Amino acid sequence: MFKKSDKPLYGNDRFEGYCIDLLRELASILGFTYELRLVEDGRYGAQDETTGQWNGMVKELIDHKADLAVAPLAITYVREKVIDFSKPFMTLGISILYRKPNGTNPGVFSFLNPLSPDIWMYILLAYLGVSCVLFVIARFSPYEWYNPHPCNPDSDVVENNFTLLNSFWFGVGALMQQGSELMPKALSTRIVGGIWWFFTLIIISSYTANLAAFLTVERMESPIDSADDLAKQTRIEYGVVEDGSTMTFFKKTKISTYDKMWEFMSSRKHSVMVKDIDEGIHRVLTSDYAFLMESTTIEFVTQRNCNLTQIGGLIDSKAYGVGTPMGSPYRDKITIAILQLQEEGKLHMMKEKWWRGNGCPEDEKNKEASALGVQNIGGIFIVLAAGLVLSVFVAVGEFIYKSKQNAQLEKPQRHQGDRKRDEFCCHHGPSKQLPVDFNHQLK
Repeated sequence: MFKKSDKPLYGNDRFEGYCIDLLRELASILGFTYELRLVEDGRYGAQDETTGQWNGMVKELIDHKADLAVAPLAITYVREKVIDFSKPFMTLGISILYRKPNGTNPGVFSFLNPLSPDIWMYILLAYLGVSCVLFVIARFSPYEWYNPHPCNPDSDVVENNFTLLNSFWFGVGALMQQGSELMPKALSTRIVGGIWWFFTLIIISSYTANLAAFLTVERMESPIDSADDLAKQTRIEYGVVEDGSTMTFFKKTKISTYDKMWEFMSSRKHSVMVKDIDEGIHRVLTSDYAFLMESTTIEFVTQRNCNLTQIGGLIDSKAYGVGTPMGSPYRDKITIAILQLQEEGKLHMMKEKWWRGNGCPEDEKNKEASALGVQNIGGIFIVLAAGLVLSVFVAVGEFIYKSKQNAQLEKPQRHQGDRKRDEFCCHHGPSKQLPVDFNHQLK
């Protein structure tokens, strides 16, 4: 890139950047001098399919008009056939440059966002299940029945507060943190009530905490998240630098998604292709346009322009190398020097120097709050299920214990009744015998 200065600059002093620092280090190690100049057509180098002629930096090397090409020049199969490359000094891939999405207005039902749809469904099922289990256990447990007339202890009438509707109302009251006038009496029903209260405590606390995050964070939604999204639509235009390695990748690819993208770009060649990176960045900022380019350049640009971002991961894998004419004696020497710089950590330091930039300040509005899912609070449902199973066993135990207790109370009463019947039989006087006059009867 051109160096910014208030004074006029000439020669090599006009330029600065990662590649300039790399060239300076190579010259220091190998002991050569150099003169920098820009390629006339501003191209990296691509081959014309009809004429077979090359352009850009590659043509300069083929014609021996340049000894080295130090630039973000990707090592490709077709280029390797006509020029030589050193070992890579940087690895990268193709990705998507797009402008950062704007914040969206909250919807009418945005209050449901703190919990995922699965959690809402599980809460509804848990509510129905707990209400039904509470109703059944309250009917089954003898300790949940009571005498509505305490002044008449011998009354045979007993009642139960937990009807089906009351059981559902108890669940609603706990879920809304309001409670109800219904209070379980038996241990089994108290276990159901207690575990449901604990469940609602965790759910309401988690919902409240995440709702606060959703209310304070402005949600960002991008119309595209990957190259597949680009390929499936035509509203957002996308393109590459003309006659670059990225264009060659899409042109030669056999992958259906990328081949479909190339058909779109080639059909609109004059409207989506750009001459250089600066033009592509300008189109991204000023129109609905996605720019496909090397990930290292995207990283460099997004560190300096906070309105831009990288979309998705890497589409392919490639590397930058120093280009030399075919058979150049400099290639092997440059390769050894690059390996030396890599081992000394200077390549990494140079990248940190030029890529880090000032950085974009972290904006709270650019952070997204995510809905709580099963992986976050799924354990509370397991605790609830375990509590319900425990309450069933306790209810069965209550029933068995009460049955045995009633049997022991009824046994003395039955024996006492048998003794009274025996006393009645033993102390009752003999039947009175009346005399019979058989002669009178015969007469």
